[in-house]
Amino acid sequence: MLQTYPAQAQDQLEFNKIRQLLSLKCRTDAARKRVEHLKFHSRFDYIAMALQQAQEYKSTLESQDHFPNDFTRNVERELKYLSLSGAILKGEELLAFRTLALNIKDILQWLKGHDPLFPQLRALAEKIVYEKEISQIISAVIDDSGNVKDNASRELMNIRMELDKARQQLRKTFEGILRKLSKQGYLAEISENFLSGRRTVAVFAEHKRVVKGILHGESDTAKTVFIEPEETIELNNEVSSLERAEHKELQRILAQTTAHLSGYQPQLDSYYHLCGLYDFIRAKALLGVELNATLPRLSPHPSIQLIKAVHPLLYLHNQKTGKPVMPLNITLDREQRILMISGPNAGGKTVSMKTVGLLQMMLQAGLLVPVDEQSEMGIFKQIFVHIGDTQSIENELSTYSAHLRDMKYFLDFANGKTLFFIDELGSGSDPNLGGAFAEAIVEELAGKRALGIITTHYLNLKVMAGKVQGIFNGAMTFDEERLEPLYQLAIGKPGSSYTFAIAQRSELSKKVIDRARQLTERGHFKLDKMLLQTEQQSVRLGDKEKYLDQLIDENEVLKERYEELIDKERLRQHFETLKLQNKIKKEELEYLRDTERKFKQIIHDWKKAENKQQVIESAEMILFRRKQIQQNEAAAKKADRKFKLSGTEPQEGDLVRHTINHQVGRLTEIKGKKAVVRIGQMPFTINLADWVTVEEKKEVKKKKR
Repeated sequence: MLQTYPAQAQDQLEFNKIRQLLSLKCRTDAARKRVEHLKFHSRFDYIAMALQQAQEYKSTLESQDHFPNDFTRNVERELKYLSLSGAILKGEELLAFRTLALNIKDILQWLKGHDPLFPQLRALAEKIVYEKEISQIISAVIDDSGNVKDNASRELMNIRMELDKARQQLRKTFEGILRKLSKQGYLAEISENFLSGRRTVAVFAEHKRVVKGILHGESDTAKTVFIEPEETIELNNEVSSLERAEHKELQRILAQTTAHLSGYQPQLDSYYHLCGLYDFIRAKALLGVELNATLPRLSPHPSIQLIKAVHPLLYLHNQKTGKPVMPLNITLDREQRILMISGPNAGGKTVSMKTVGLLQMMLQAGLLVPVDEQSEMGIFKQIFVHIGDTQSIENELSTYSAHLRDMKYFLDFANGKTLFFIDELGSGSDPNLGGAFAEAIVEELAGKRALGIITTHYLNLKVMAGKVQGIFNGAMTFDEERLEPLYQLAIGKPGSSYTFAIAQRSELSKKVIDRARQLTERGHFKLDKMLLQTEQQSVRLGDKEKYLDQLIDENEVLKERYEELIDKERLRQHFETLKLQNKIKKEELEYLRDTERKFKQIIHDWKKAENKQQVIESAEMILFRRKQIQQNEAAAKKADRKFKLSGTEPQEGDLVRHTINHQVGRLTEIKGKKAVVRIGQMPFTINLADWVTVEEKKEVKKKKR
């Protein structure tokens, strides 16, 4: 397992918030328990397997290929009862086990149908066997609503038949009594009730001696009494007796079914835990989709190469507000082991450091991380964290004492498989002494071959990064003109704290600022000024480079779009040509087949018909239709010479052309789907869908020489 220090390291890197987000994605209690006990692993093969499982499930979500893990009920209590002798499960509890078994069947069939696309998801169910007897045992006695079926036993069927008859007889008798008492005016407004499981009539108290039967109670006001009529007493007794017999038989059937099913308790237990495991993987995949996370390349060696990495919590927060997140590019390996990040306060130093730590924790917990898929992340045995105020009231430790306590632990236990994070190394003490101790601590950590990130304002640490092998600088960029942090990490150079620039913009007295410059050690101020000038020049060059890159990208996008439009237009024209050719050939073929079929029928009718003239007229009709088609084609050519399609929606006053006989007229009135067209002087009511708008072609006059 991955060792972390201190105990609150997860909270300092905010992994507890990732755990909460993951828990919200779970649908089952079994999956939520896995999230609660989620551990950080250091075995390469286990981490690779867990990440691949999440990646495979994520691909099903993105492709809308539903993985059928739909069982979400907690049946741990029922599984425990199933292992106890003499236990009786209710109908809905037995039905839950049938649903569980059928869900496993769906999962196994899905995996078989998608083999070998999801090897890690399939491997989880490799030893699972679907027992069809489980669903058969339950389906034999329980219906889809969780009730015991009438035919679960012959005895139950007879009891329910008798019970149904008795209830019908009781209902008829009782309704007759109600009608009788209603006519006599004895019934209260509520008319009837159930007391002690017996059906009673509600009678005004002054008439209670008139209605014969058993008095079961009265209303709170004592104005109404509830009487069981004597005509229904025996029937009620019979119904109660049959209901007791039914309940006894139901219990016997449920006990027998539970005992039969108890032999499959181990299989059902494995089914339940497999569904919980798949739900846990589903939650990881859903979180991966929400964070736009990927599976980076994995390395068994302790190293980090992050490309376009973002802090997951900052990513979600900025998504809601519409702000962009500046991606981070960081490499920590054997050559570049310790990154020294400097720059102004609130410029993103701590966020950059937390991003690396949180992503490493997520990876070793088997979670996908929001980085470019070309990133490469290794495996560490230890993660040490020193972020924020570590002052201890219980142990009477000052901030700096607590700081040194953590540094002692780092130096005692750090090695080549350690990843550490130190925020503001040396803070809380005299600047000169604190800087000296900080430099000594960094030298020792570098000597232990540990990898890590340190944020600092100390100039001696920035200078040290250029001298000690394995230590390199990084700076958080800052726009001095607007006095705004850019939240971008520039690797390879130290950053200025912008102390005097920020003081000037904060409208602090010029006299105070000048005096501070005089009091500042000359070399110290000169170095900070050089860092500031270098960084600002780098920012300006970076802005120009971004602008040129943007223009190049826009040009490439336009070029691709232009080529895509050309290809689409060519394809469309080719498709329309083929479509028109196929339509013509299809119409001719259908016409010939129809004509052939009709002539065969005419020959058949000729042989049998006594009226030969009628058969001749039928043949003429077929030939005339062919002639009509030829006439329509000639009319179409004639119309094409004078008119062209305009392609606009028909409006009153437009010229329109019939799609079959190609007559042209003026549209004078539109009545919904119908319209009036004037051809010559004659108006015709037509179906608007059969006409298209046209316009007259303009004649091109030849110029006279």
